[in-house]
Amino acid sequence: MQPQRPPRPRTARPSRPTAPGVAVRVRAAQVLDAVVHRDRSLKSELAEVLPQLSDPRDRALLEAIVFAALRGRHRYQAAVRGWLQKPPGPADGPLLALLLAGCAQLDALQLPAHAALAATVDAARALGRPRQAGLVNALLRRAQREGIPEADPAGTWPQWLQERVRAAWPEQAAAVFAASARPAPMWLRVNRRLATPQAYRARLAEAGIAAETDPRLPDALRLEHPLPVAALPGFDEGLVSVQDGSAQQAADALAPEPGARVLDACAAPGGKAAHLLERDPQLELLALDVDPRRLARVEDNLRRAGLLEGTAGRVQLRPVDATAPALWWDGFTFDAILLDAPCSATGVVRRQPDILLHRRESDLAPLVALQARLLDATWPLLRPGGVLLYTTCSILPEENAGQIEAFLARTPDARPDPLPEAFGHAAGPGRQRLTGEDGMDGFFYARLRKAT
Repeated sequence: MQPQRPPRPRTARPSRPTAPGVAVRVRAAQVLDAVVHRDRSLKSELAEVLPQLSDPRDRALLEAIVFAALRGRHRYQAAVRGWLQKPPGPADGPLLALLLAGCAQLDALQLPAHAALAATVDAARALGRPRQAGLVNALLRRAQREGIPEADPAGTWPQWLQERVRAAWPEQAAAVFAASARPAPMWLRVNRRLATPQAYRARLAEAGIAAETDPRLPDALRLEHPLPVAALPGFDEGLVSVQDGSAQQAADALAPEPGARVLDACAAPGGKAAHLLERDPQLELLALDVDPRRLARVEDNLRRAGLLEGTAGRVQLRPVDATAPALWWDGFTFDAILLDAPCSATGVVRRQPDILLHRRESDLAPLVALQARLLDATWPLLRPGGVLLYTTCSILPEENAGQIEAFLARTPDARPDPLPEAFGHAAGPGRQRLTGEDGMDGFFYARLRKAT
C-alpha cells in the first residue's frame, strides 16, 4: 500500500475589495428603516447616527440620501414593490430601506451610478444580507436603465391630510404637494450687528458660494444649494445663521419698538429671539420653552451670535410652561409678545419629511386646544396698545385663521392688525404663505393689537 499524500493546503480566496462609502449607505439604510418602518423620529435618529461619521462630507451625504429617500418615498416604494417577484416579508425592512436609499442616489441625487451601485450592494452584505446583494444589484440596475416611474407627489401624504389640504387650498394644493417633495433652498440670516447681507454675499462669493438677496427680507441671503454650516464663513463667530425666509419675516411682523419688553413664549430653537436681538440689542427679552433641553439650544444659538454678552439681565431664558404664567410672570406687562405656537408642521414637510409618516389626524384636536390655551394665557400679559404676533408653520386653517377667529370672538379687547401682501395670502384675520411660495416654507402670521 502506497502512503497517501498529505492534503494540499487550501489557498484562501482574496477578500473582495469594499467600495468606498459603504458605511454611509449602511447608516442611511438604518435611519430609513427606523423612520419608515419603526415610527422613529428622523431628528433623533440623525442625532444618534451622524456623530458616528467623522468626515463632514460623509455626514452631508448621509443626510442628502435620507432626505431624498423620504421625499421620494411614495415613488420609490411603488417602483421597488412592482419590480420584486414576491412581496417583501415582515423582516425585510432593512432591505427595503436600503433600496429606498439606492433609488434616491440614482434618481434625486443623480450620483455616479457605478459608485452608488457598488457601495449600496456592499452595504447589503455589511447589513448581514449577503444573499440579497444580487437582488439589490439587479433592482438598482433596473432603476438605472428604466428610471423611476413618475407619481403624484400627493401620494406621500396620508389620505386624511390630502383631503384637508385640498379642502383648504383647492387651487394651490397640487403646488403645495409638489413643493413639499422638493428640497428647500438654504436661507441665511446675516447678523446685522456684525455685517450686511451685501458684505456677507461678497464674502461668500470669495469662497465660491453664490447667494441672492430678497427685497422682502432685509437680513436674508438665499442659497439654492444647501451647504454644511461649517462651510459658511464666520458661522462659528455668529456672523450668520440658518433660518427660512418665512421665519425671518416674524421679526418684521412683530416690529417691537426700540428697547421694548418682549416675551417669546415658545422660543426654541431660538432663531426668532436671536433675530429680534440682532435688530435691537437694547430689547428686554424673556424667552420661554417648556423643554429644558430645547431651551439649551436657544442659549447656544444666542451665545454663538454674541447676544448674551453685556445684557445685564435684559435677556432671560426660563424653562417654564407659557400656559401657566402664575408660576413665572413678575406682574409687569409686555410691549410685544411672539407666540410661535406648536403645530402640525404641515408647512415644513420638505424640511421634515417624516412628518407625513408620524402625523395622525387625532393629533390635530390636542394641538388646536394647546394653541388656544397659549393665546388665552399670554394675552393678559400684554399691555394696552401692545402687539401679539401669532405664528405657526402649518397650512391648516383650524390652526391658523380659524384659531384666531375663535380667539377674537371670545376676547373683546383684541383687534386684528392687518399685515401686507408680502406675508402671503389673505387668510381670515391673518396671512398665509404656502409651501414653496417665494422659495419659503409654509407659514401663518396673525398680528393682534390690544385695545387701549
